[in-house]
Amino acid sequence: MLNWGLNRHTGGQNSTGSGPSQDTSSPLIPPAPPKKVKIALALGGGAARGWAHIGVLRALDEAGIAVGMIAGTSIGALVGGCYLAGKLDELEAFARSLTMRRIASLLDLTIGGSGLFGGMRLTKRMQEHLEGLSIEDLDRPFVAVASELNTGHEVWIANGSLITALRASYALPGIFEPVRSNGRTLVDGALVNPVPVSVCRSYEQPLVAAVNLHYDLFGRSAVVKHSVGQPNGDLLRRDDTAPMKLGMTGVMVQAFNIIQDRIARARLAGDPPDLALHPRLSDIGLSEFHRAGEAIERGYEEALTRLPEIRRMQETYARL
Repeated sequence: MLNWGLNRHTGGQNSTGSGPSQDTSSPLIPPAPPKKVKIALALGGGAARGWAHIGVLRALDEAGIAVGMIAGTSIGALVGGCYLAGKLDELEAFARSLTMRRIASLLDLTIGGSGLFGGMRLTKRMQEHLEGLSIEDLDRPFVAVASELNTGHEVWIANGSLITALRASYALPGIFEPVRSNGRTLVDGALVNPVPVSVCRSYEQPLVAAVNLHYDLFGRSAVVKHSVGQPNGDLLRRDDTAPMKLGMTGVMVQAFNIIQDRIARARLAGDPPDLALHPRLSDIGLSEFHRAGEAIERGYEEALTRLPEIRRMQETYARL
C-alpha cells in the first residue's frame, strides 16, 4: 500500500529517502479543438441582386467557413452551381464585364414562343465552362429548385445535367422560355420556394444559413385602403403625375417580385434558417445586371459582418 502520508511530509521524497520522487504519470494532453461543422447555404432568388451571392461565397471562403451543401433558387442556383463546379472566378468575371449593351446582345428575342427570350445565347456561354458536367460530379450536394408549370409542383433537381438544372431554375415566366425535361415543363423556382431553407433541412443539414435578397424591401406586405375616382371622359388623357411606364417586361418582373417576396415571407416564417444574411440591395433593380460589382461588394460586406455569428453557431453546435 502506498504511503501517501510519508510522501506528503517528506517534501516529495520517496520512501527510502534517496531523493525527490519521480513523476511517472503522463503529461496532461489538451483536449482537441471542436471540429468545425459545415454549413448548408440556401441561396435565394432575386435576378440581378443575385450577384451578391458571389460576394457572400468569397467572404466565407476567405474566412475558412466550410460549405457542406448548397440549395439554390433562380440566380441563387446559378451562382451556387458554378461555385461547387469550381467556376466562381469565371462567373464573377462574366458578371463584372456586363454592360447594358452586352446584356442586350445576350438576349435572343423570340416571336410566338413561350417567353420573350429563348435563352440559348446564355446557354452557350454556360456551355463554355460547364459542358458535360452533371450534378453528381460535384463534390458536395447541390439542389436547384424549379417549378412545374402544368401542376405547380415544387421540383428539386439533384441529379442530371448541371446546365439544364440552372436554366430551369432561372426560367422567369414570360421572360425566358420554359425548360422541358423528362416530360416536365419547368420554370423559375422562386414561384414556389424563393429561399430554399426547406431543401437543406430535408437533407438533414445541421446548420442552415440563408441569403435573402429581398429583406430590405420594407413596406411590401402593407395593406392599403384606396378610393378610386369616378370614370369620366378624361380617362384617355395623359396623366403627367402618373409613375413612369415600366413596359411589358418591367411589369412582369415587378409582378413576379411581389409574388416572390410574399411567398418568401410565408415560407421563412414557417421554416426559418439558423442564420439569415441580408445584403442591402433595395436600390439595385431586378434587371440591373450591369451593377454586378456593387451587388458583389454588398454581399461580401454582409457576410464579413456576420462571420462572428457564423463561428459562434458552429462552436455551439460542436459542443452539443
